[in-house]
Amino acid sequence: MRFPPVVAFGTLAYLVPSTYAWGAAGHEIVATIAQMYVHPRALETMCDILDLPSNNCYLARVATWADQQRMRMRWSGPLHYVGALDDHPSDTCAFPGSRGWAGNRGINVLDGVKNTTSLLQDWVNHESSDDVASEALKFLIHFVGDMHQPLHLTGRDRGGNSVKVLFDRRHTNLHSLWDSLLIAKAVRTVPRNYSQPLPYPRIEAALRGTIYDSYVRRIMWEGVLNSWDDDLEEWLSCPVPDVPTTSPGGLLGMWNMAYSTTTKLVQAFLRDGVEISPDGPILCPYHWSQPNHQLNCEIIWPKELDEPPFNVRFDSSDEEELAHGHDDDLEDPEPMLGELPLLQLDTPQYSGVIARRMILEKLLAQGGIRLAGILNYIFADEDEFERGQRGAFLTKLDD
Repeated sequence: MRFPPVVAFGTLAYLVPSTYAWGAAGHEIVATIAQMYVHPRALETMCDILDLPSNNCYLARVATWADQQRMRMRWSGPLHYVGALDDHPSDTCAFPGSRGWAGNRGINVLDGVKNTTSLLQDWVNHESSDDVASEALKFLIHFVGDMHQPLHLTGRDRGGNSVKVLFDRRHTNLHSLWDSLLIAKAVRTVPRNYSQPLPYPRIEAALRGTIYDSYVRRIMWEGVLNSWDDDLEEWLSCPVPDVPTTSPGGLLGMWNMAYSTTTKLVQAFLRDGVEISPDGPILCPYHWSQPNHQLNCEIIWPKELDEPPFNVRFDSSDEEELAHGHDDDLEDPEPMLGELPLLQLDTPQYSGVIARRMILEKLLAQGGIRLAGILNYIFADEDEFERGQRGAFLTKLDD
């Protein structure tokens, strides 16, 4: 299968602010879950590409590489997120809406997943170098994680960076809350019984003795292996592509073609933004991201943030800024924040609901499962999976 045309990473020159998603722990958790489901031979190939020793080869070790290199590769900043011009949670969740996407064509996290996949397929077909494959693989692991952080799917207020809130008795912003503070609280409060190994060697082999090992065990045991066990195939599924019908001949066929062409031209003139490349039958990041983006309106962006006295912003969020991307997750000076009323989100109505519904854990698990499916599709041999089944791109934990 071939994917849309590739943007060559090294040729980009967009000097824009870079951005973070999930923080180090979130990205590493996504990569850790993925490794549990990656085929052993596919993992061996990736270890060679990444130049990691076989006895210490963990995908999590490179999961934050794209953020660590952000100052050296500023051109990659817009590839970490996507934003629609009409999107304005919590009242409107447009993905993308009538005016299309902000930014530049092909330079967003959804296309980034497709482009890096295509680069790695080129390597498998001996059409690209080891250096290109290594960089593409590290970007792909990171982009799939970014894609499952809902605030990386909206451009409003720089993905929530301009929205100041309170959480766990500290000043922060909405983006940082979802990047790291919610995960940190979840890690601190995980039940002690998850400090013990699970009866699944593949799970334990992917863990590295980190502070979040117990949290990963909880995600796997309570979520992936039980509550969401029947959903894994659906997480990997893509919509059946529309098959164009044959146009009638004669004058009617000519009229239909002219009408269709005119309609597309009118739509193009009405759209201020750009389009993303279409999903494929196996790789469909846009389809996978739609319900994650909807969470911005359902719970992530409280309506109170747009009402007095909490609707104060430190930065404008006009369309020009939206088109240029998110800023770094930097905390504002304490004295300035101390003078403003900030919405408390460490409450039963907000963080309590997120914890009870395991929203955060499900996003991390979906990122890991989908990353494993993509990696197996790229690197596993054709005869190692039954290609006709939607969930066939995962190895079983009890194999």
